[in-house]
Amino acid sequence: MHPAARMQFARIAAEYANWRAVAEDERSPAPAWWWGPAMEAVDEPETMSPEFCASLELPGGSSYGAAAGVLMEALAGQTSLPWPDEFPKKRRDASAAGELAE
Repeated sequence: MHPAARMQFARIAAEYANWRAVAEDERSPAPAWWWGPAMEAVDEPETMSPEFCASLELPGGSSYGAAAGVLMEALAGQTSLPWPDEFPKKRRDASAAGELAE
């Protein structure tokens, strides 16, 4: 795997771990910027580091292709994407909280 793609996966693995740490009902949709790297790695057999595997909740020795599957699964079925300031947690809707500005 190209070193730049490996570095990008390191960033995404950390983002995925942060995203999964947020309670599901408070979590933003998965970010669309995961799609491109996932598609590039879908057939990549190279084994990831144990740290990447753990961040992506995969067993040790998993491939980048397996990681691509995790990322695509997170994106599957979504009908909207988060704004950058809503990742990894949804913004609290002020009107729903009864905090309407007057």
